[in-house]
Formats: sequence, structure tokens, C-alpha cells
Amino acid sequence: MKKKFASLLAFILLTFTTPDVLGQKNLPINYIKASTISHTQLANIAPNLSATGNLTYCPGGATKIVTDMTIVDPDDIGIDAIYIQISSGYSFGEDLLTLTGIHPNIVSVWNTTTGTLTLTGISSQPTYFELKAAIEDIEFSSSATNPTGIRNFSISVGQANYLPSNGHYYLFVPNIGITWTAAQAAAQASTYYGLQGYLATITSAEEAQIAGEQTIGAGWIGGSDQETEGIWKWMTGPEAGTVFWNGNFTGFTTTFAFWNTAEPNNSGDEDYAHVTAPGVGIAGSWNDLSNTGGTSGAYQPKGYVVEYGGMPGDPILHISTSTTMTIPTISAIPTAPRCGPGTVNLQATSTSGSVNWYEFPSGGMPLGSGNSFTTPIISDTTIYYAAAHYGGCLDISRIPINALVTPKPLLSFNSPYYMCDESYKVIDVETSLGVMFWYDSPTNPNPIFLGTHFVVPNIHEDTVFYAEANYNNCLSDRLPVQVNVYGVPDVNDETIVLCEGQTTILNAGNPNMTYLWSTGETTQTIITHGLTNYSVVITTLAPESCSKTKNFTIAYHSKPIISSIDIQNLTATINTVQSGDFEYSLDGVNFQNSNVFTVLEGGSYIGYVREKNQCGKDQKPFAVISYPIFFTPNGDGINDNWYVKGASNFSTAEVTIFDRFGKLITVLNKANPYWNGTLNGKQLPANDYWFVARINNSFPETKGHFSLKR
Repeated sequence: MKKKFASLLAFILLTFTTPDVLGQKNLPINYIKASTISHTQLANIAPNLSATGNLTYCPGGATKIVTDMTIVDPDDIGIDAIYIQISSGYSFGEDLLTLTGIHPNIVSVWNTTTGTLTLTGISSQPTYFELKAAIEDIEFSSSATNPTGIRNFSISVGQANYLPSNGHYYLFVPNIGITWTAAQAAAQASTYYGLQGYLATITSAEEAQIAGEQTIGAGWIGGSDQETEGIWKWMTGPEAGTVFWNGNFTGFTTTFAFWNTAEPNNSGDEDYAHVTAPGVGIAGSWNDLSNTGGTSGAYQPKGYVVEYGGMPGDPILHISTSTTMTIPTISAIPTAPRCGPGTVNLQATSTSGSVNWYEFPSGGMPLGSGNSFTTPIISDTTIYYAAAHYGGCLDISRIPINALVTPKPLLSFNSPYYMCDESYKVIDVETSLGVMFWYDSPTNPNPIFLGTHFVVPNIHEDTVFYAEANYNNCLSDRLPVQVNVYGVPDVNDETIVLCEGQTTILNAGNPNMTYLWSTGETTQTIITHGLTNYSVVITTLAPESCSKTKNFTIAYHSKPIISSIDIQNLTATINTVQSGDFEYSLDGVNFQNSNVFTVLEGGSYIGYVREKNQCGKDQKPFAVISYPIFFTPNGDGINDNWYVKGASNFSTAEVTIFDRFGKLITVLNKANPYWNGTLNGKQLPANDYWFVARINNSFPETKGHFSLKR
């Protein structure tokens, strides 16, 4: 220590006596003040770092990260290394820290993975003076076309990464295969310039980012649910005992958590949290593992993350300092629409400075400035450009904003339209764009029809409808379409009753119109000629030309003609050639609907039939004869003789009887009215016999058979 103290004193004396020590002029007062510190005060004192320079980065260029750097260390004139890290906002592969200028005793190494630039001596420990000058020559640049966000730079004398937002330090300690409990003990046993270490407790997105960026493999952190399954607590550091997660991967947090997808899953009794290895799910997120983790691969522990700061008794250190660099960023809604020609109001904001508006992606004079810009009247979609204007950064990051002009649909039609009452009509209203909607009022939001070909409903009076086209939510003017209604001929269908062969005059009515009959005739009246249906299309005169059809139904009543009269014993049935609305009689006076009659005895009768609507009549004489179906000629006075009842009423009546072989037995007539069952005085055997009865030439023959029983 004495040697170290003597070296410092010599350096300080050299500073006072030689204004150009080692070729360096104007040493900072920070170093000169060290001459007043006692030997006791100089022992084991941590350096004090401070920097200024909250700057703005202009994309495409390079900007120094500090405007001034101060390092105070009363007991040392130098240190082995200084670490400058992009502690938050780092964009891997795009952001870069570069040492510029001439620094013959300093070498810089850039770590792309962690975003850290390390300054060390080439052949010996560099002095603070040399390190200060080098830090002030470090520049930030980005290869991104339009970089965004804020970059925080931490400048630290140790390897641990400094987080300005909470003043803590974070260090990933490689140790392949270490268990969680061993990592907890190792972290707790470590110190950093007097700060007590502990397994990291990550309570914010910034902490998650700085821990994830430096972790080269599965790295333990201080979370566990070993006490109660599903209740995850921080087991280390000042947050020890704090619950940060409840449940499995479907659980919730009331503070902060950054689990990987479908984690924690407690697969294999996994009670301890770790930062995932690069390439495993979400970068920098957490999984749960058992105390030992995997034996190889991505889930084998590769070390642990130690956090320093926030513990009781920790010294107040200034071994790190930080600056901030802001990249002005434009944000805007990329499209601002309007319907039809007109102005469009565009909006954009910048994270720093003001906004300038341009017509072109590069060059040209600003059209305006401010967060809002109203375009001139435009008829077509036009692209404008918003750019951030801040300090020395002139119009950076021009971004396109689309002033989207949707063409307003135009309607074309010929109003008024005309239609006939009691009919439907299709009217055409064409639109230049979009889909046509129809409404029943100028304000009703609910359409009654969709399409350019509007089917007008059955209206009975002049009506106004409203047409409106919609093209990508750009509406045309809602225009009235007049539809006038013409009257139609007054017609009623008719049913006319005619007798068969009769004619009548059919009248279409509605004079002074045009007529077209189903028969081809074109007069107002026509004469029927035997058809059962007629129709006529009646049309009003032009320009209305409204038509309506009148139908005539002709009901023809047939004239009755008797075809035959069937006799069955005392029952007579009158048959007609055709059916119709007929009624029947045997005396020509008393008629009935039934054509069947029963008479009391045989005789001569006349059958009558007439049409009920006086459409004709007919009559036919007939004779009724009856005969027993058997007789018993045994001399007992009952059924001893067979005869045809009623035949005696006709002088010319003749009944011929035959046996079953067709042999003539006898002929009955007025002189021989009955048969007693004998032939030539001999009794004939019991059997069936046949007869033919002839009344006269006006009546048909009657045939039948009967039985002789003994």
C-alpha cells in the first residue's frame, strides 16, 4: 500500500509541477483534489464514476455516448478495465459501440452478444486519465435504416452490468452443472465492491432484459415454489418471501413474471426458476427445473445470475454511471382515409422534437410542421411523409402516410319510373362502384333491398324510394327515385251457365281499351262457340299500357238422352247416355233425383228425364214383367202354376218356355196364360227351365229361368 500511495503522490506532484505530464495537458481537477486526502482515507476506496450526456442519435451517423466523463479514485491512478454496455434497448446485430480517436495505450473489445465494449491496457494497466479520454471518444451507431427507441449506456469499473433504473448490478457466473441450492449459496457468498450478492430477483422487464442478454445458457435465478407447489416466491435478496406467481402455466402474477410458453409446468418435480438458454422459446424468459436440472443440453445449468444492490448494509457506490441516448422516432397511423375528393388530416408524433411534413421520401421543402397536417384537396390516394426534426437531426426517419381517397360512388338512373298497379317492376339504378342499397326514407339506416336491379314491391300509389351505393364504406349521396303507379283495367272473372249447344256474348267491359282474346279476337265482345274457357287481356292505352286478364268459365249443361231402362222384377232403372244435373219421373209430373223406381205391378210405363236448368228432356216407354223363380205343381193350390205377371195386360204378349236342352215345352199367351208343369198331359221332372218373354215390337225381349220343384 505504501508503494501505491507513493506512486499516487508522485503522480499528483507531477501534476502540480509539470503542466504537460506525459504529453497530456489540463489534467482534471478530480485528480488534483486527491492530494489533500490522507493515507488512511486512501485505503480500499472504490472509484467514483459520473458521466453527462443525454444525447440524441441521428440515424445513419455516429454519436458519442458522453459529453463529459469523471473518474475519482483517491487511492489508485488506474484500473485494469472499464466496461461500457448498452444496458437497455440494445438491438443485437445492429447497434455498435466504437472507440474513436487516438489512444495508444487503450485496446477495445466489442462483445456483440452482450452489447458490451471493454477498455483495457495494451501492455499495462491504463490510467484513469487515459480511460476518461477513451470513454469520451466512444461513439454509438446503428446499421438499422430506421432505428427506434432509447439506449441506456452503463459505464462500470467491474464486469457486472449496471441497470440505471434501480442502481443494481447483474453478473452471469458460468458454472456448468451447478445446482440451484449451490448457486444460491455461491451468490450469497459473493460481493461486488462491498455489495452483498444474491441469486437475481427479477421484478421488471428491464431486469429481465439485462439478465437475459448476458446469460449464455440455462442460468439460475432466485425463484422457487419448493415450499408450496404452485406458489412461486423470490427466495433470495431483498424480495425474499415475495410471491410473484400463482399456479402453473395458466396462473397469474400480481407483480411481474416472464415465463416461457407453457411454463411453469412442474414436469419432473421442477421447483426452481432459471433463465432459458438462447434458442429455447422466448429469449430471456424463464422455465422451471429440478434442483439439479438436466445433465446435458439446453436444460443443463450453465451458471447463475447474481444481483448486487438493495441489501441492508450495502455501501453507496458510484462505481457505475450511465447516460441515455434518444433516437427520435416517428409514429403515425399509416393510412388516413376519406370518401371522395377533399382534404385529409394526417397525424404523426415524434419521440423528440417536432414533425415536418413532405411530399417526397427525400429532399424537397417541408409542406408544414407539427403533429397535424391537413393536405390540400386531393382526388386520388396520395402518399405524404412525416419526419422527426430535432436539434442536429434534420428530418430523420421519414415515414410514409397514406392519404387514402376512396372514390365516391356515382349513381345513374332515369327518374321517374312507371309501373302498373297490382304488378311488380324491376328498375335499374347503376353505380360506378360498390354495392347498391335501397331505403324507404332518406334517413332510415336499414335497407329494404340490395342490388342494382330493384324489385319494386306491390305498391298502389306513387312512391319515392332512395338509392345509395357503398364502396369500401364510402357512401354515395342517397338519392330519391320516384316510382309512379298507373291504374289497371277493372275486371272480375265470370262463370256463365249455358245449355249444351247454346251460345252467348262475352263482354270484356272497360271500353276504349285494347283487347286480345284467347281465341285471337280483338273486339270488346265475342260470341262463344263451344269452348269451356275464354280469357281476354285488356290493356289501357299508351303510355300506361297496363294490362289485366279477365277469365270466363262456361259451364255447359248437357241435354239428357235415355239410353236404356233396366228392369229387375218390379224395379226399373233409367239410364242416360251422359251424366248431368238430371232428375227422373215415371209420370212426367213428379220428378226425383234418383233414377231408380219400384212399381207395384207389371205393366206398361213411360220413363222421363229432364235437365234441372231446363236444358232439355227425354222419355222412353218400358214394360215391367215379373215371374216366380220357382213353382210346385203338386195340386195343393199353392204355386201350382208358373206365369209371367203383367203379361196379360198386353194382347200380343207371348212367353216361350224351354227345358234345359232348349226343347220347346209350351207357349204362354193371352189364351194360354200359365203352365202347370206338364207336357202332353205328362208331368215333367223337377228341374230348371228357361223362358223368353216378348211383349211387342216396342219392348225388348225378357229372358230368364226358374225352377220346377216336386
